[in-house]
Amino acid sequence: MENPQDENLIQQKEGIKKDFSDFLQGIRKFLIQLLDIREGTNKAETIQQIKDGITVKSHTAWILIFSILIASIGLNTSSTAVVIGAMLISPLMGPILGVGLSIGINDIDTLKRSLVNLGVMVGLSLLSSFIFFSIPLFQEATPELLARTQPDVRDVLIAIAGGLALIISVSRHKVMTNTIAGIAIATALMPPLCTAGYGLATWNLKFFGGAMFLFTINAIFIALATFVVVKSLRFPMVRYIDSVKRKRIAQMASLVAIVILGFSIYLFYGLFQKNKFDQNAQEFITVLKEKTGAGIINTEIDYPKRTIKLVVLGKNIQQDELAIWTEKLPTFDLFNTRLEIQQDNETSKLLDEINTIKSSYVKNQELIATKEETINEKDKTIRTLLNDLERIQKKQIPFIQVSQEAKINYEELKNISFSNVLSTDFTRIDTIPVFQIQWKDSIDNTDLKEQQLKRWLQTRLQLDSLQLIRK
Repeated sequence: MENPQDENLIQQKEGIKKDFSDFLQGIRKFLIQLLDIREGTNKAETIQQIKDGITVKSHTAWILIFSILIASIGLNTSSTAVVIGAMLISPLMGPILGVGLSIGINDIDTLKRSLVNLGVMVGLSLLSSFIFFSIPLFQEATPELLARTQPDVRDVLIAIAGGLALIISVSRHKVMTNTIAGIAIATALMPPLCTAGYGLATWNLKFFGGAMFLFTINAIFIALATFVVVKSLRFPMVRYIDSVKRKRIAQMASLVAIVILGFSIYLFYGLFQKNKFDQNAQEFITVLKEKTGAGIINTEIDYPKRTIKLVVLGKNIQQDELAIWTEKLPTFDLFNTRLEIQQDNETSKLLDEINTIKSSYVKNQELIATKEETINEKDKTIRTLLNDLERIQKKQIPFIQVSQEAKINYEELKNISFSNVLSTDFTRIDTIPVFQIQWKDSIDNTDLKEQQLKRWLQTRLQLDSLQLIRK
């Protein structure tokens, strides 16, 4: 007989399993409702809408020409707002969507029409921008133009995301106009074509090739995204009465799809490797500059040739340092990479001489500062001595002048002499002025005269005390 407690435990476990299963089912239903794009898709209307936007003629052609001119002006003036406005009115997206759609539904006629119209649009765009940039006034290589000369792996991601968002938006019953406008801006099909026209007008084939490569990448991945969504939504395939023709067209469409997919993967991988190489090279250059203190004024990173060229001005990189840093390239994942450094030895010598002059100047300044300090010390000593001399002079009694005045004031004086007498009580030493006088024999009131003379001498010489001794 089973234990009731065991039965309760089993029931609880079953209940937990059921609740967890219901929870997972709920999440699954929520995600399906959240991410499922099949609901609300109008396949027939989407196909017709894309087909209607393929053809370029009359109004569409002029809109394309004017939008290219507006974009060219925006690139020439480096005005982002003007370039965005041109991208909003450009009809370039139509044939690209047509290529992706036609491959997805085996519509060979639509594919031909899309490719022809895409070629016409590209030709009109190049011709319009070529004419504009052929005017010498508008041939300055602005930053906006330079930014469209080299593709980046992020351009691929933008094209894929933009293409997916565009075809999903177009396939709704109610077309999301804001989404289409935003995608036209994000994917940026027109600026590369304008830059390619600039390259032709200025005979800069590097600009032309880089810009056309960027446009090709954007167009291919937008078409690829359209193809993927069309296949995932299971758009109705075009049926042909002739089974042989239907089979041949299906094979051709599949081959084109495989070629485009393979080429897209190849482009993405190549751009990914290029970006990785550029980032590693920049990191290597930064570390080299920090460690060596070299004055790197220009860098050139060539991924196809796997070369890093540096132009150094100022502190040069010695040959032994160059060998060491060349060996360090693999540590930055820069395998089979060549490091080339261009540096001016004469400039380096000149800088060495300048540094020598600077060093000599610093030493001279230090020597001058030392001499100035010595001179200041001597000046201080001289001032001290002068002060002492002044004090001594102040204490010095003008004996000749005083004796002459005393003779005038006291005609009875026969002789006067002066001396300073040092006296001490063994605790301190005093200097006492002593005057010795001798009167004529015929003088009367000698004591009175001596008192008057003593007072006069104290007043005349500004002395607190003095001794007056009669000889």
